Amino acid sequence: MLTVCTLLTNTLETKAQDVHFSQIFETPLLRNPSLAGLFTGDIRMQSVYRTQWNTVTVPYQTTSLSAEVKHQLKNGVDYITYGGQIMYDKAGTVALTSTQVLPTINYNKSMSAYKNVYLSLGFMGGLVQRRFDRSKVTTNNQYDGTLYNGNLADGESLTSSSYSYFDGSVGMSLNSQIGENDNNNFFVGMAYHHFNQSRKNSFYNTNRDKVTPKWVASGGIRFGMSQNSYFTLQSDYTVQGSYKEMVGGALYSWKLDENDLDKYVLHAGAYMRWKDAIIPVAKLEFRPFAVAMSYDANISPLKKSSNGQGGFEVSLTYQKAKRNNSSLDAMRCPKF
Repeated sequence: MLTVCTLLTNTLETKAQDVHFSQIFETPLLRNPSLAGLFTGDIRMQSVYRTQWNTVTVPYQTTSLSAEVKHQLKNGVDYITYGGQIMYDKAGTVALTSTQVLPTINYNKSMSAYKNVYLSLGFMGGLVQRRFDRSKVTTNNQYDGTLYNGNLADGESLTSSSYSYFDGSVGMSLNSQIGENDNNNFFVGMAYHHFNQSRKNSFYNTNRDKVTPKWVASGGIRFGMSQNSYFTLQSDYTVQGSYKEMVGGALYSWKLDENDLDKYVLHAGAYMRWKDAIIPVAKLEFRPFAVAMSYDANISPLKKSSNGQGGFEVSLTYQKAKRNNSSLDAMRCPKF
């Protein structure tokens, strides 16, 4: 009876999948709230815009904005990071939208008296709202013989075209330098998203359709290749119900300024979403700003319909140290 049922059942437990980005290196809070604060400096703000499936249907568009402020505790080696994630997603013909406002807190605990080794525990939680434009929905009830009649009722028992619920995530990570050089480091982490499993996850007022929990395992390593270049690898493995995703890749980075100041850095490389897309990436840092661009070249069975085209992403990052009591002057601090 309902030609738009595929859209609506995307909010049910059996079909639920979270929005994702290809530039995982620019969306740390979406990966794991315990990755907050793992950067050089004290303040970081990041925004990512993604558009995809332009050749298949009405484009899906997603915008993310996050911010982190790292605060050194009195012992001089532990840190608390405050921040938050705002995300807006709009998908498909009926303008299915999701808006998320998720504050974040992360405790970075020093585990060594001699070098950067940090164990972090982070929480993120807040309000999620979803809605769609019911005036754009068409059903079988609105067809009179072979002609569509928009004046006919759609025949659905929906009492509202929007709903809201509270969501929560928790994560842990280990971040450490490699050897004596604190610019060579790695991190590993695990996050559990939607741990409260809200039952308010449907446009139908049944209160039976829980948000599907999601596990995300993340890892990354950075090491120098020469005095003016370094190599970074990162990856995520996600499990949400029956859905699984693995994405990972590498960036090679060249310092463009003299005297090893790291003010101008060029990054180039590629990521891959397994069995779905190959993702070339280019990034330019001109401290305190950085801009990155990537493109998903579709390799899934959908490539016949999409002509191999997937999603375009662009991100902007602002990252800086405070003038006073900065982590740059500290003996130890979490970074990646």
